[in-house]
Amino acid sequence: MSEEKKHYMTAEGKRKLEQELEYLKTERRKQVVERIKVARSFGDLSENSEYDAAKDEQAFVEARIQQLEQIIRNSVVVEDDADNPDVVNIGKSVTFIELPDGEEESYTIVGSAESDPFEGKISNDSPMGRSLIGKKVGDEVTVPTPGGELRVKIVTVK
Repeated sequence: MSEEKKHYMTAEGKRKLEQELEYLKTERRKQVVERIKVARSFGDLSENSEYDAAKDEQAFVEARIQQLEQIIRNSVVVEDDADNPDVVNIGKSVTFIELPDGEEESYTIVGSAESDPFEGKISNDSPMGRSLIGKKVGDEVTVPTPGGELRVKIVTVK
């Protein structure tokens, strides 16, 4: 049996996943079961779109529960690295400027399970995250992107 993938994350990210799992198990499951019961009362199940939709939702909820359980089981919480405050790692926020034009951007590096680019959280597995991990303030980094290489200079790490 192959070893399961480790999911690196912050303590906050793990807590959020645990809360979502608890909600799905205690509340969402009950809501879906009730929806299935109501849909069954509409009669013939072979032509009952409400029943089909409720069963699809049940499958989605159960799959998400299994996914969350696997992620949490294989999670590795990354602690704050106070010994290296200027080094980029999971859980740290990094600000860099794009070279040569100087456009500034800031992101927090998180594990893939908690990444959300719209919230400024990028995965350590993303090309940007992989390129920045282990680098420090002042370093110039080349990031591979679909449109070619991007050069950045790290300004701050928090």
